[in-house]
Formats: sequence, structure tokens, C-alpha cells
Amino acid sequence: MGKTLKEIAQQLSTPVTVQRTVPEKTKVVEEVTPLPKVQLIYAFNGTGKTRLSREFKELFPPTEGDEDIQGSELASKKILYYSAFTEDLFYWDNDLAFDAEPKLLIRPNSFTRWVLEEQGQDQSIVTNFQRYTNDKLTPRFNEEYESTDKDGNEVAVAAFSEVTFSLEGGNDEHTGNLKISKGEESNFIWSIFYTLLELAISTLNEVQPDYPEPTPFDNLEYVFIDDPVSSLDENHLIQLAVDLAQLVKSNESSIKFIITTHNPLFFNVLCNEFGSDEKTERYSWKSKWFRKSRLEKNADGTVNLVEQPNDSPFSYHLHLMLQLEEAIKSGQIEKYHFNLLRNILEKTATFLGYKRWELLLPATSDGLHDPVAKRIVNFSSHSKHAAEEVAPLEPEEKQILVRLVKHIIERHGFRQQQGV
Repeated sequence: MGKTLKEIAQQLSTPVTVQRTVPEKTKVVEEVTPLPKVQLIYAFNGTGKTRLSREFKELFPPTEGDEDIQGSELASKKILYYSAFTEDLFYWDNDLAFDAEPKLLIRPNSFTRWVLEEQGQDQSIVTNFQRYTNDKLTPRFNEEYESTDKDGNEVAVAAFSEVTFSLEGGNDEHTGNLKISKGEESNFIWSIFYTLLELAISTLNEVQPDYPEPTPFDNLEYVFIDDPVSSLDENHLIQLAVDLAQLVKSNESSIKFIITTHNPLFFNVLCNEFGSDEKTERYSWKSKWFRKSRLEKNADGTVNLVEQPNDSPFSYHLHLMLQLEEAIKSGQIEKYHFNLLRNILEKTATFLGYKRWELLLPATSDGLHDPVAKRIVNFSSHSKHAAEEVAPLEPEEKQILVRLVKHIIERHGFRQQQGV
């Protein structure tokens, strides 16, 4: 039976209690399995990862802040989270009418104020950002200055309320201000959050148990991270996954982490990093502190969280094929299944060395690769809302999907499931 996202959020934050009968004492005892330090969740886009982060956040309202703790708003936070909602704190000033140089404006909140204003970590943010983009692409935060608004009134622009980007040369010269890509913008925002996370973990790790001093993170219980890998190439994606895993494993406090992603490579790298025992000078890590799962969406809109063994690899293409086979078996074929099919075709073509995915389609009597199948796969997988669409397909379209799945399995050696 499926659950709501709110119920899944509660499941992620609730230790499992199991009743066990003790024969020699003829009584029932309760055993509580503590929550793991890291829960890693894979889900397709459209399943509800970002909404899950919001539901999880709602379970932990802020506490009464201690005014003596550096005056920081972070003192009341029980959870820090990174998701698409975090990116809403940043927006571009596109003053095209006056040909203004592009700048990214920052809506101040507790974590940007603490990292930038209270801790002055702008250089650490620049370093983290350049690690995953380009070491010449340089962000610059503004200092406080006077400006004029659209009505001609003088206004004060606060420090660290906007940032500009330029490409640095080797002779202290740089280009004018640039508007960076959406992927680079996401990486910049992630770099601010990552810098905050580094500070939180290092601050808590330095607390001496015998002589504890208050910190802005004493109430922090969870960190929820949703897909920080937008538009990264594979090398930088792997670098980010390894950096994040090492930072999380260095955490000596009781903070727990929930990480969600739709990217199979990111998921697998994190699985490898978290899934084995490790002892270094920086940290002592045990694989039992790690749990991985899949978030799956049901036809009625509910979801299931399916736990996976930590010793089994996650084969993304096989998981997609299983989804298609189950849809065919149940007769519940929908438009988004063509999206999954195209994904399999593209990955299989790359693995086998074909230049184009359509070369994997069955050939017609004249030797051409089926143009009808190609057109339907293209049309159905490029719908703007393909992942969410539930409109019924025509019977002929369903038959094409069934035929293509069968062809791929038989022609390219996929393991066949019973009943398909």
C-alpha cells in the first residue's frame, strides 16, 4: 500500500521499533533500530523529491533561539536543506532597458547572512564554486553602496546582497560582468550551502565534551540535500559526490543526513563512498550507518520507499527496463514510459559504440531503421511534461512500445523477466 510524501517524511525521521519474544523469559521486548547517519534515496524526476524535502522540513519547526549564541538566526534551526527552493533565494537583475551589467541578487536569509556577513566566507565560496566549474570564472560579492531606484530615490544597497561574475585573465585583467548559465548558477548556490555545511561540521567537531561551549548549530538535527548535481559533467559530478561523502563522514556530531537524487552516477558514487567501513585520520566510518532506498511513484499518486541492500550495485538501465516490463505486464503503459525507453536506447547506444540511438531500432523490409517507431519515441519522450503525463496512449502506440522493448531485450542481451 502506497504512502503520502508526508508519511514518507515521517518514516525517514522515525526509528523502527520491533517487538521480539524472549522464550526463556516468556515475555515480549521492544527493540529500537536507530536511524542511520545517512539515508540516500534515488528517484526519477517527477516522483516528488523536492516536495519530500518540504514535507520533511515541516516536521521540524524552529525552536526558541538563544540570543546569547552569537546573535545568529541559525540557533533556532533543527534542519538545513538544499533543494530547488533554496535556489529561489537568488534571482537575476535583468535591467535590459538601461543596459545594466548582469548581477545575481540575493534574498537574505539565516544561512546566507551567517556564511557571508557573520563568518566572511566569501573566498571559501569562490574556491568551492571554481572547483566544479572553471578556475577563471570568478564571483564577486558587493560591498555596501548608494544607488538610485526606478523612482529616482537614493537607496542604500546592503553588502553581500548581490554578486557579479567575470572571467579572470593571467594579467590581473578580467572580462566585464557575465550572466552565467543556469547550471553554473546552481553550482554557485550549492557552493554557498556547501560552505555553510563545512562550517557547521567543523564547528560541532571542535566542541569539547567536557567543556562544551554554545554554537549556532546546537539544535541542528538533520541536513536534507536534494540533487546538487544539475548540469555537472561526469568528472565534476564525481568530484562533488566524493567531496560531499568525505565531509559527511567527517561529522562527529549526531546530525543525520538525507540525500536524494535522480542521477544514477551520483547515486552510485555515494553508495561506494558510504557503503564500506573506513578508518582514516579524518574520520572513522562504518557502513551500518548508511541506508539506501528508491522512491517509487504509484499510479494513484502515492509513493513507496523501497530499501536496497548496501552490498548490491544500482544498475540504472536494468531498473528502467524492469519498470517497462512491469508496465507491459500490467497493461498500464503511459506516455512517460517512452521517456524511459529512450533513456535505455541512448545509454545502450553509447555503451555499444553506436553514433545514434535510433540505430538500435528494428530494421524494416527496405533495411531502414523503423521510422515510425523513431517518430513516436521522439514525440512521446520530448513532451514538456512527459514525466507526469497520464493521458492514455492509442493501442497502436502501446504495441510499438511492447515491440521495441521485446526487440531490445532479445537483440542486445538484456536479462529477461518472467511473464514478459
